Amino acid sequence: MNHLIAPSILAADFANLQRDVEMINNSEADWFHVDIMDGMFVPNISFGFPVVKAVKKYATKPLDVHLMIVDPDRYLKDFADAGADSITVHYEACPHLHRTVQAIKQLGCKAAVAINPATPALLLQDIIADLDMVLVMSVNPGFGGQKFIEHTYTKIAEVKAMSANANPDLYIEVDGGVDSHNIAQLKTAGANAFVAGSSVFSAADQPAFISTLKHS
Repeated sequence: MNHLIAPSILAADFANLQRDVEMINNSEADWFHVDIMDGMFVPNISFGFPVVKAVKKYATKPLDVHLMIVDPDRYLKDFADAGADSITVHYEACPHLHRTVQAIKQLGCKAAVAINPATPALLLQDIIADLDMVLVMSVNPGFGGQKFIEHTYTKIAEVKAMSANANPDLYIEVDGGVDSHNIAQLKTAGANAFVAGSSVFSAADQPAFISTLKHS
């Protein structure tokens, strides 16, 4: 399975959002990663439906929408209607996770579950067969530009081992501190989808940097 690159538009220039969306369209990136934060589940607020709709209007690649919000079930249909192709909810925010995953799929979206750095991978054992993707957070969610947590390699390997028989086509995505220095080791551990925000948008040549990640 070829690995996928998902630039995070949270790190884009919002005064020139259409320009940055078109840069991703024209690059070797595979998805747009869209971080939704509510100031409650995480200590930050990002943006909501209008920005998702604006990105969808110009995007020619799928929208990978990551809900870092409490009680995400309230808004699944709204994000699907706004243009999400994949919806990620947090294990920590969903008391009835199987029902939430079913609801996402019934909306026609791919279903993913994210786990925070302190959440054991083993807790996904009973749901992993039903998922399209697991997102392993390699920083504590809420802010861009954080330092990568080294234990992530072990956790990715644990998710990969769990999925080997139950769900061999599972995407294992990693989010936080991904750059050209660690992507090869993350692939070796078992990850095959990579969110990159600060590293992409701070690069002098953004399409070239995305290409570097794609071919690492």
